[in-house]
Amino acid sequence: MSAGQAVHHAADEVRHNSAVQALGRAGMVCYGIVHILVAWLCVQVIFGDPGQRTDQTGAIAEVAAQPFGVVLLWVLGIGLFAYGLWQFLLAALGYGWVLKRRSRLGRKVGAVARGVVGIALGVVAVRIAVGSGGGSSGGSGGSGGSGEQQELTARLLALPAGRMLVGVAALVVLGVAANTVRKGVTKRFEQDLDMTALPTGTRRWVRRLGLVGWTSKGAAYAVIGVLVGLAALRANAAESGGLDKALHTLAAQPFGVLLLALMALGFAAFGVYCFAAARAHRS
Repeated sequence: MSAGQAVHHAADEVRHNSAVQALGRAGMVCYGIVHILVAWLCVQVIFGDPGQRTDQTGAIAEVAAQPFGVVLLWVLGIGLFAYGLWQFLLAALGYGWVLKRRSRLGRKVGAVARGVVGIALGVVAVRIAVGSGGGSSGGSGGSGGSGEQQELTARLLALPAGRMLVGVAALVVLGVAANTVRKGVTKRFEQDLDMTALPTGTRRWVRRLGLVGWTSKGAAYAVIGVLVGLAALRANAAESGGLDKALHTLAAQPFGVLLLALMALGFAAFGVYCFAAARAHRS
């Protein structure tokens, strides 16, 4: 056995280790909780709190405001770290059940992206728990995630061909959005689940939750892509923004309350879907 094969074999053993699997799947539950909290923050905006922050960081900050918030934050943070590492392992060694090479590569890229998000959210949870991060979930305007997005966009716009770079970034985000919507509409997410691991009576609901959840996430990404595209067209970083600005932009449109309510339902559906996927995801 070559050194490369030995490393691959050792990593594969780690991926299938029962403790690693348990931590990763518990982390997926934490990932689902974050999405349910985002849905709850959207509901608060609908019922009269337009300054409420409606992204994952705001959701984690919401945990800090609860009884035993620090303990919950540590549990959430550790879970999100575990989820991120599990996704990286899947990206490196998983998705052998996907036969088409292009589709398998897409799954692996998606797993890397989710791994990065999981680790980043874990860092946010730990920072808030130890008091070095902002503990308020309010204040959407230009703070936190949207502010960081705008700062990054401003830096790109300041570069030679900066508008083109931001435009390319917008196209990438829109491509991710389209693929995410497609994953939901075609129910392609079912390929990654062992449906026999779920009780018979829940399988239909898992399919419905996955369809609504993945499609709603894709729609949110599409709004983010449009905002980044507007920033490129107008050479104005203030047009850009992350999930928080995207959802507040929807809320400001005609029938915005209805649109935000649909997004809230979608994020809640995705959160519950994650609970089922934590049990049934192939490894």
